[in-house]
Amino acid sequence: MLKEFKEFVMRGNVLDLAVAVIIGGAFGKIVGSLVNDVIMPVIGLIMGGVNFSELSITVGAAVIKWGAFVQTIIDFLVIAFVIFLIVKAANKMKKDPAPVAPAEPTTKECPYCFSAIAIKATRCPNCTSEIK
Repeated sequence: MLKEFKEFVMRGNVLDLAVAVIIGGAFGKIVGSLVNDVIMPVIGLIMGGVNFSELSITVGAAVIKWGAFVQTIIDFLVIAFVIFLIVKAANKMKKDPAPVAPAEPTTKECPYCFSAIAIKATRCPNCTSEIK
C-alpha cells in the first residue's frame, strides 16, 4: 500500500498540480497586493478619496456592505485581466512549431480518363492508356 501511494504521489500529474497550487497561491497574494495596495487607492483618489471597502447601508439592524462587494468585483476584474495578460505573453513566447513539409503525393491523374492512379504507374488501370 505504501508503494502504491508513492507511485501515486510521484506521478507527473500530481506533482505538476501541487506545484501549480503553490505557485498559484503565491501569485494570488502578489495580485491581491497589487489590487489592494496599488490600484484601489488610485481608483479611490479618482473617485474623490472614496474607500470602497468602508461603504455600507444600514437597514434596520442589518449592515449591507455594498462597498466590499464592489471592491471584490474590481479585485476579480483586475486579477482576471492580469492573468489574461500573462497567458497572452506566455503564448507569444512559445516557439512556433517547425513548419511541416507537405506530404509527397501518392497519386496522380490519368491524362486520358482523369481517374486517380498510383504515382509510379506507367499504365492506367482504368482505361489502360500508357502514361508517360
